[in-house]
Amino acid sequence: MSTPKQFDVVVIGGGPGGYIAAIRAAQLGFSVACIDEWSNAKGAPAPGGTCTNVGCIPSKALLQSSEHFEHAGHAFKEHGIEVSGLALNLPQMLKRKETIVKQNNDGILFLFKKNKVSFFHGRGAFAGTADGGYTINVTGPTTETLTTKHVVVATGSNARQLPGAEFDEKLILSNTGALAIDAVPAKLGVIGAGVIGLEMGSVWRRVGSDVTVLEGLPTFLGAVDEQIAKEAHKLFTKQGLKISLGCKIGAITKGAKNVTVEYADAKGEAQKAVFDKLIISIGRVPNTIGLNAETVGLALDERGFVAVDDECKTNLPNVWAVGDVVRGPMLAHKAEEEGVAVAERIAGQHGHVNFNTVPWVIYTSPEIAWVGRTEQQLKADGVAYKAGTFPFMANGRARALGDTSGMVKFLADATTDEILGVHIVGPMASELISEAVVAMEFRASSEDIARICHAHPSLSEATKEAALAVDKRSLNF
Repeated sequence: MSTPKQFDVVVIGGGPGGYIAAIRAAQLGFSVACIDEWSNAKGAPAPGGTCTNVGCIPSKALLQSSEHFEHAGHAFKEHGIEVSGLALNLPQMLKRKETIVKQNNDGILFLFKKNKVSFFHGRGAFAGTADGGYTINVTGPTTETLTTKHVVVATGSNARQLPGAEFDEKLILSNTGALAIDAVPAKLGVIGAGVIGLEMGSVWRRVGSDVTVLEGLPTFLGAVDEQIAKEAHKLFTKQGLKISLGCKIGAITKGAKNVTVEYADAKGEAQKAVFDKLIISIGRVPNTIGLNAETVGLALDERGFVAVDDECKTNLPNVWAVGDVVRGPMLAHKAEEEGVAVAERIAGQHGHVNFNTVPWVIYTSPEIAWVGRTEQQLKADGVAYKAGTFPFMANGRARALGDTSGMVKFLADATTDEILGVHIVGPMASELISEAVVAMEFRASSEDIARICHAHPSLSEATKEAALAVDKRSLNF
């Protein structure tokens, strides 16, 4: 048996939380190993986790490609661009997506090498304790035994299965299968009107699918500000997404080439729909399979998450956990922030993550982005507030882009004017929200944003105008 390789820090999982934690720990002078088992189609290492391989990155690639296709078929004519013989080359679209994924995989491996992080391709699991630290076994393409003082668990999450409708990634799809459909389905069903459901539904609608989204909750995007969610629902419905709320899913039956879904609609009436493909996007569950948490007594909570405190410490000394496998929003950028914070805490620094200023984004068209509290949350908490909105239809840059849907909304404390939340539905909302995040981190007031000079013409002027509208002095609407 070979001698175990020793490290100061071992990170289990190479997704956004894991690889960032490994790099930051290495920057701080520790000897670091990162273990990740993702492989590409050729069996080569594919670090980056769900985000890079079957989540954030490939979905954005397909969203961009499908949006180009829709623009070429519908919007270019208005710009004086005539397109004839428009055709969809789906294999090329998927190939481009895979190329982008591989570029990101290779980029992470390059960063490991640059920062002297030792990478091990395989599944990492606790094997026991040793010399005041821990022994970690790596199995898979690489077989190794590592010893370390500190362990960072960053094993991510998996798609939640619907009982009786397990994923086969051929007819019943998770996010993984939804990103690899090899022919445009005539009829596509989506169970769950959350981020993944809406994004994947949008991709396939744009390239020709008749898409029906079935949502169990009676409200659309309940976590989003109600005014913004209503505007988004109106826009998505106008685009052709068929969204049914308050559905109670019954039997799901697979045929040879289709899937039948029986459900009760919001009125309680029995319905039946037959789809060529069915995407199930009803949330995600923490991934602790094969971690061997019980071997060392690592505590999991009642939902299966690794139990941590506010600093991402587990019940075990020098064992930390970050990202989707712990409490908090399942967002790649939240995982990255926790990864950095944990590495800095290991070094005796004061890593910091502010959950109140973590931005959320849905990359549909129009995009939806928000940070801070919603209007309904402020009402429920009894907080006195002021609100200001500004529509993109009154923004010169949005008109020039040909995309004037949506609005920017500011919520500010009625007494102090401190910004409590910013909510956007519209073009490039994912980029515009960063100004609000910065402002809220510095506890800025809506007046601060209203007084800052914004470039003209730019979409960001809508942010300034919404801030002005809090004091009812918007200049362009």
